[in-house]
Amino acid sequence: MIAKLQCVVLDCADVVGLSRFYQSLLGGVVNQQDPRWSLGEGWATLHTDGGFVLAFQRVDNYQPPRWPDSAHPQQFHLDLEVKDLEQAQEDVLKRGAALLDAGDGQRSWRIFADPAGHPFCLVRH
Repeated sequence: MIAKLQCVVLDCADVVGLSRFYQSLLGGVVNQQDPRWSLGEGWATLHTDGGFVLAFQRVDNYQPPRWPDSAHPQQFHLDLEVKDLEQAQEDVLKRGAALLDAGDGQRSWRIFADPAGHPFCLVRH
């Protein structure tokens, strides 16, 4: 092993807004004090209850990915496990997500975009 994953960083225009969006999905603490990062206007963190850390970095003139547009690729996405796909979809849409692909009704996942345009999937457990 060469390294240990410290966090996943998402570029966005509104670091606090996006961190609060993911907090509403995953729980945890926004901008918990941590010696690894300096918190500020252009940086926020979410320490989830499971110990995973998402970080959010402000980018001037942020341009979101456009799924499935290869000219503006998604670059990465998060898979979030849920027990009830229908209820989870309703909940994330209320929190500001956008449905990108509802699938065919047979598969166990759906694709959404967070408020900054990053794709993520809800995957039925």
